[in-house]
Amino acid sequence: MNIMLAQCAPRVGEIQNNLAMMLDVMLKAEQQAVDILVFPELSLTGYPPEDLLLRDSFLEAVEKAVEDLIHASTSVAVIFGAPRRRSKGLQNSAFLCQNQACLGVYDKQCLPNYGVFDERRYFESGEGNNVFHVGDKRIALGICEDFWQANWREKQTEKQCDVYIFLNASPFYLGKQAKREAMTSVAAKQWQTPVVYVNPVGGQDEVVFDGGSHVMNAQGELLQRMDLFANDVVSVDIHLQASVIADLPNRMSQLHDALVMGLRDYVHRNGCKQVVLGLSGGIDSAVTAVIAVEALGADNVLGVLLPSEYSSDHSLADAHALVKNLGIESTVLPIAKGVDCVNRMLSDVFSAWGKREADVTEENIQARMRGLLLMAISNKTGCMLLTTGNKSEMAVGYATLYGDMSGGFSVLKDVYKTDVFSLANHLNRDVEVIPQNTIDKPPSAELRPDQKDSDSLPDYDVLDAILEASIEERLSVDDIAARGFDRDEVVRVVGMVKNNEYKRRQAPPAVKVTPCAFGRDRRYPMTHGFIER
Repeated sequence: MNIMLAQCAPRVGEIQNNLAMMLDVMLKAEQQAVDILVFPELSLTGYPPEDLLLRDSFLEAVEKAVEDLIHASTSVAVIFGAPRRRSKGLQNSAFLCQNQACLGVYDKQCLPNYGVFDERRYFESGEGNNVFHVGDKRIALGICEDFWQANWREKQTEKQCDVYIFLNASPFYLGKQAKREAMTSVAAKQWQTPVVYVNPVGGQDEVVFDGGSHVMNAQGELLQRMDLFANDVVSVDIHLQASVIADLPNRMSQLHDALVMGLRDYVHRNGCKQVVLGLSGGIDSAVTAVIAVEALGADNVLGVLLPSEYSSDHSLADAHALVKNLGIESTVLPIAKGVDCVNRMLSDVFSAWGKREADVTEENIQARMRGLLLMAISNKTGCMLLTTGNKSEMAVGYATLYGDMSGGFSVLKDVYKTDVFSLANHLNRDVEVIPQNTIDKPPSAELRPDQKDSDSLPDYDVLDAILEASIEERLSVDDIAARGFDRDEVVRVVGMVKNNEYKRRQAPPAVKVTPCAFGRDRRYPMTHGFIER
């Protein structure tokens, strides 16, 4: 049985473009004389279509496209995903068609409602058959979350099928592909049947689909793995014992590829071409700039140096060296005069309230002056402004609202600081793109004399370990402290995370690369009274 896996990049809401793309792939399948062609989950609408599903006009357009696909089907059996309206409600469905006829429809039974998923808001759980005939072969269908639920898998054990085919829309996070393949292997051995897993690619808002489509034989052995982050189609004979298996990239390569794809697709799919960002000479802005150049090209990236009276000579030198290494356009806008003007404008009102001594307010004015200038450039040029903060800073609020948090998209918002350092070294693996001094020097916001991040925060290796335990693992203060961390430090860090929820709600969207990204993955109230001490 020869099955073609369409690891494609459908775009949310672009029904006609998705239809055209699918018709092109169907023609390839016909020319290669495959038996079955499989597209990902909701391939006709893109995933996730969210509240577009609440619009009748959207569903009417979907229904027309479904008819067009069925009518275009030939001797190659085609399996694709689309929503469908029924009397009991909307279903997340897999359609099977051949020779201009619909041979069957399977409705997704297990609807995820965690992390980035919100399917119970839109869909009703399906019922009924998931086994269909294609010629003399018995084909079992499943859709994404079905595959991950033990109860659903157990019900399939006695069905005696020739192949299980799963349509997926499984977003990337670090380590996800290994988990997918482990689960596919378990299922194949449980059913003693080959399993086909098809997943899309492409960035959609804050999630990235990395592909990683693959096939296991009935013994749970990997027959095929498609390249991660690649838009491609492959044909697999599920009864062969060997096939071309793409390498699984290492952790930093996967992180790099996800950030590049997430940024490129967000910028381009929102009708933009160029980006602007501030360059401080620090590691976060340097890594962001490199990713932007790889995603969009050097001609489409503008770097702005915004030195203050506290900016060190080496920071400016490092920023200039980065600009030269990347070959991007840059400009320098010193902020001292603007900051002085704002401080003088505010001096009377501050004095009236008895607040004459300088504090963090004056530091934030510098950051907000930079944000004002960068947003003005963005408005005037049409370049999307990229923010450069990382997950460690966003977690504890070590960022200035309406200052360095201003922008349209964030590349590193879901990347912990320790991974930013690892990523910088990865980017420099062949040639020094990021100046080594940028990587080696102690991180600093440079908003006051001799300032260092370590003045306000634990060392990043300690901070990130505490944050990952609290955010990704959802451990309590006691459980984290039991790992050997100072308990008072854990309490302080967890408290900082709690107190800065309001900032994160106002941060730009970002590429999701961890299991629990800020945003839809992690939905804490901004105002609540639960405190761990």
